[in-house]
Amino acid sequence: MSKPYDPSTEGAQMSFRDRMSYSDYLHLEKVLDAQAPLSTAHDEMLFIIQHQTSELWMKLALHELAAAVREIRADRLEPTFKMLARVARIFEQLNNAWDVLRTMTPSEYTEFRGALGQSSGFQSWQYRAIEYMAGNRNLAMLRPHAHRPDLTAKLEAILSQPSLYDEAILLLGRNGFDIGAEATRSDWRDTRTESEAVLDAWQAVYREPQRHWMLYELAEKLVDFEDYFRRWRFNHVTTVERIIGLKRGTGGTGGVSYLRKMLEVELFPELWKVRTRL
Repeated sequence: MSKPYDPSTEGAQMSFRDRMSYSDYLHLEKVLDAQAPLSTAHDEMLFIIQHQTSELWMKLALHELAAAVREIRADRLEPTFKMLARVARIFEQLNNAWDVLRTMTPSEYTEFRGALGQSSGFQSWQYRAIEYMAGNRNLAMLRPHAHRPDLTAKLEAILSQPSLYDEAILLLGRNGFDIGAEATRSDWRDTRTESEAVLDAWQAVYREPQRHWMLYELAEKLVDFEDYFRRWRFNHVTTVERIIGLKRGTGGTGGVSYLRKMLEVELFPELWKVRTRL
């Protein structure tokens, strides 16, 4: 019988008394000690880890979106494409996570649902930040964070600047397209209204993709992002209905009825409508 393989024979470092280890670098003690179930229910650990890992992916999505906004503003589109492609893949990961949560049955969720109190996923400030950064600026959704001035300040900072889609539209203007009132807009806090001029501009891009290739590629990367984002929303609705039916959410929303309303929100409306025009 052969001896067990010893990686140190090929130079692997095995002593970390005075060196930074994998656990040190990732601060794994903080991450792995962050799960504190409030009940004895077996499935509460699944519920906690599902939402904590989702928040970590959202943190990375925000990191990429903020960088993409800066790059578009500086007319550097090549790195923007990579960042937006990564965000789409992040939402693919978030979509896959619903498959794990759906292994929990309504009976199992009932065992610990009462321990959640009024906490609910719709209170996620990072999710709100993603929507605000993309362009869906529903100011009513600032209220769940009013008790945290630090979080409100982060969201307000996003609202004070053009969104990802605003920057894409301004880029159209810098490239000679008529973008109508968007060219002189200065208040970024509210969700913008759809614009016929912007739709016409995107139509011109899609009519001649070879001539406007960089703008065409940007448009498709934005659509990729929203495509995965929409799937995430749909899977969210399906998962919630499968587990709690039509009961109200823990945070007081209508649950499934609330989430279905979110399915109607379009982040980049002209990019979807231009398809009908072509």
